[in-house]
Amino acid sequence: MKLFMDEKTIPLSKYDFNRRTPVKEAGAWLGKDLNYRTLFDQTSECVFIIGFDLRYLAANSQASRLLGYDESELVGMPVSAVMSLDEDLTHASILGEGSNLYERILRRKDGSTLPVEISASIVYDERNSPVYIQSVARDISERKNAEQKLKRQAIILSLISDATARLLASSNIEMGIPEFLQLLGRVMGSFFCAIINLDVFSSSPSISIEYQWLQKNRQGLDPSLWFSAHATMIVNKKGGYFEGAEQGLVFMGVPISVAGGVPKYLVLLENAEQVTWSEAELQAMTASANLIGAALQRNVYEEALRVSEARNRVMLSALPDLLIRIDAHGTILDYLANPNHPLFIHRDMIAGKRLSEIWPEDIARQVIGERVGAEFDAATPACRFFLPFNPNEYESRLYPINDNREALLMIRDVTEQAQLEQMKSDFINRASHELRTPLTSAILMTELIQEGGSAEEMSEYWRTLQSELNRQKILIDRLLIAGRLESGMMTLERVPLDLSTVLAESAQAVMPIAHKKKVKVQFNRPIGRPNVLGDKSALEQVFINLLNNAIKFSPEGRSVILDVDETAQNVSVNIIDQGLGIPANAIPHLFDRFYRASNVTIAEIPGSGIGLYIVKNILEELGGRIEVSSVPNQGSIFTVVLQKAL
Repeated sequence: MKLFMDEKTIPLSKYDFNRRTPVKEAGAWLGKDLNYRTLFDQTSECVFIIGFDLRYLAANSQASRLLGYDESELVGMPVSAVMSLDEDLTHASILGEGSNLYERILRRKDGSTLPVEISASIVYDERNSPVYIQSVARDISERKNAEQKLKRQAIILSLISDATARLLASSNIEMGIPEFLQLLGRVMGSFFCAIINLDVFSSSPSISIEYQWLQKNRQGLDPSLWFSAHATMIVNKKGGYFEGAEQGLVFMGVPISVAGGVPKYLVLLENAEQVTWSEAELQAMTASANLIGAALQRNVYEEALRVSEARNRVMLSALPDLLIRIDAHGTILDYLANPNHPLFIHRDMIAGKRLSEIWPEDIARQVIGERVGAEFDAATPACRFFLPFNPNEYESRLYPINDNREALLMIRDVTEQAQLEQMKSDFINRASHELRTPLTSAILMTELIQEGGSAEEMSEYWRTLQSELNRQKILIDRLLIAGRLESGMMTLERVPLDLSTVLAESAQAVMPIAHKKKVKVQFNRPIGRPNVLGDKSALEQVFINLLNNAIKFSPEGRSVILDVDETAQNVSVNIIDQGLGIPANAIPHLFDRFYRASNVTIAEIPGSGIGLYIVKNILEELGGRIEVSSVPNQGSIFTVVLQKAL
C-alpha cells in the first residue's frame, strides 16, 4: 500500500458508511504495510487514522505531540473526545458541508484547545474495499490569532470611524467627546479613557483632566491624582507617546495635536494583569488622538469664529450708521441698524425689496448711481440727501464687496454735523464781522489823526481809537476763552471762597462804565459771609459780564441791583436791571454763541453776543447754572445759582 497520493481514496461525503470494513480488519491491514508505517511516522504532517466507528486507530508522532497524548493513549479513543467539543459529532460533521477541507477545534490532553484545518478521506485496499479514514490536521492557531487581531482592529476602526462621524457632525463637540472616550475605552479594554492637559509652564508640571470616561465600578480611583503623580515622566517624553506600569496599573498616552494652548494627551488606564494592547490597538489609539485633535481644533476655530462674529456684530450694532448690503440691481440682501436710528425699519419688512421701493426713486438713484445690473466698480464719494418723511440730513457712501457683485451702503445721519458746520461758518462770519467793525473804526481814526485837526477833534479821535481797540481786545479775549472752554483746555478750580468779596470786586470793576452811563449799581451785601464752591477769577468774569450787560441795556438814571439769597444747599445771586427786557422767544437762544435779541439789534446797542455763552459754560464747569426772567421794556433778572461750600 502506498501513502496518501498513491492510495485510492474518496471524500467521506461520497462514501456509503453501510459498507464499511470492521475495525479489526482495518487495524490488521494497516500494520501489514511497513513502508506506509515508515512514511506515516516520518511525515511532517499530523496524521490520524480513524476507524469507521469514529475511534482512533493510530496517530503519528507529530499528531501525538500536537495533542499531548501518546499514540497508545489515543488508540481506541473516540474522535468526539478530541474534536469539536461543543458539537455532536457525526460522519457528516467531520466532513462539513460537502467539502474535504474544513476547520475544527481540538482539545489537548491538558484541556487547552487548538484550532486546526482538517482534510479527511477514505482509504481502500487492493480489493477496492474501504479500510479506514485518513485525517490530516494542520495547526492554524497563528492564522486564527492574526485573523482575530485583524477582526478586532477592524471592529475598533469601524467603531472609531462611526463615533468620529457623529462627533464631527455634532454641533456640540463638548457633549460628544465623553461619549467618544467611553466607546474608545470599552473597545480598548480599559476602565479609564480621558483627555488630559499638561501644564509645563509652572514651577512643577501638573496635569488636569479636560474630558474623561471612568467605568462605574472604578469610581473609587482618582485618575487626576494618579496622572499628576507621573507628570514629570510625561514631561520628559517631550510630547511623544508614553506608556508604563505603576501601582498595579498600566497606562498609555498619545499626544493630541491642537494648535496653541497646553499640550494634550489621549490616555488609557487598565489593570496590569488584564492589558492586551496590540500594535493594531496602538495604531487605533493614535488614529483616535488625531481625530480628536481635529475635532478640538475645529472647535477652537469655530469658537474663535463665533467670538469674532459676535464682536463684529456688537461693533457694527454700536455704529451710528445704517448698513445695507445690496446687489447690482439695488435689491436689499441684508440690513443692520440700531433700533434707535431714525431710518430703522424691521429687517423682515425690507429684505428682498429694492431700495427704490422704500425710498423715492430719485434718492435711490442718487445713492447707488445709474446702473441696471452692472457691477460696482469702485467706492462712490459721499452723497448727501434729505428724505421727504424725515427732517434730518443724511450722507451715503457705497463700498463694493464680493468681487464687485455686491456693495455695502453706509447711511449716516449728519444732521448734527451739518449744524456744527453751519455754526462754524456762522462763527467765522460773525467773528470776522465783529472784529472787522472796531478794526475799521480804528483804521479810520488813525487816518484822521494823520490828517490832523483841532485839539478838540484830535482828542475825540484818540478817545474813539482807544475805545475801538479795547472793544477788539475784549472780543478777542472772549473768543479765546470760549475756545478754551469748548476744547477742555480751560481748567477751573472748585474751592471754597467768600462770595461777598467776589461780588464786591466785580461791582467795583464796572463802576467806571456805570458812572459813564449814569446808572447806579446797588449791592445788597448779605448778612454773614456766604461761601460757595468756585474759581475766583472765573466767577469775577461771570458777574462783570452780567453787570456790564445790565448797565449797557439800562436807560440813564436807572439802577442795577445785586442781591444774594441763601438756601441750605445753594447760594443765588440776582442781577436785576430796569432795561429793555428780552422777548420771550429769544430767551431759549440767549446763551448761544453770537446770538443777539432782535430788540437789541434794532436799538443798535453794540455787542458780540458771546458773553452770555461764556457765562453759561463757566457756570456749568463749576456745577452751577443761570436762569433768566424778563418783561420787555421793564427789565430782566439773571439769577446765578452756585453750590454752597458746606
